[in-house]
Amino acid sequence: MSRKPSRAVMEARAPASVERDDAVTALYRALDYFPTPPWAARAGAELVQRLDPLAKTVWEPACGEGHMAGPLAEYFSVFASDIHPHGFGLVEDFLQPSLERRAWSADWVITNPPFKDLSGFVSRGLEVARSGVAMLLRTAAVESGGRYSLIQALSLQATFSERVSMRLGFWDPDHSFATTYSWFVWMHPDAEARSPLRQAIVEARAIGGWPHVLVPPGARDRLWHADDVRKYAKLAPAPLFDGASA
Repeated sequence: MSRKPSRAVMEARAPASVERDDAVTALYRALDYFPTPPWAARAGAELVQRLDPLAKTVWEPACGEGHMAGPLAEYFSVFASDIHPHGFGLVEDFLQPSLERRAWSADWVITNPPFKDLSGFVSRGLEVARSGVAMLLRTAAVESGGRYSLIQALSLQATFSERVSMRLGFWDPDHSFATTYSWFVWMHPDAEARSPLRQAIVEARAIGGWPHVLVPPGARDRLWHADDVRKYAKLAPAPLFDGASA
């Protein structure tokens, strides 16, 4: 009977995989670039609207090729930027903004950030967002002692009950991976106070937690648009290494 390789075996194989990277793959890996399925971005937009019905403007600071910014623009006025010139949005380092852009703000910062820079993106996002920050992350983001204080400050977590497929460098609409994802939301106190979900937030905080909901089955079909593949899917940039999801 065959068995799945252990975590130790997979970790031992990882350096060999990285060594096989071509220049494009190496760049995407350095950028931690895993484009968001458009339907999952729309689920995040609906979540923010539920938390803050008055939200109008959004800053998407890790926009890549627009996989999230494009769908968000169906709900909000969106400003998009990224540290790398992917051909979509302004080229700007969100964590080290230029002088003329340090005062920019929006109602919300919504993004799928480089995981290694998660804490920095949340902190910077709360500086520039008037209401809050929503981040699409691996659900395992909660499993870190170093992020304990950050996670304890959550206003809400929404975990997908369906798989959100993310691959290095491109969106593949035909594949699924075992990784689970959640929307993690942090709100300023005044935004929490006026939110329709304020009572749930207060009651969860009273027992040392935060509200945790499920994005229900069927969201993928409901939020999938007929032209998403034409707009956002592309062939894998050969010879991109076919590695695991984010």
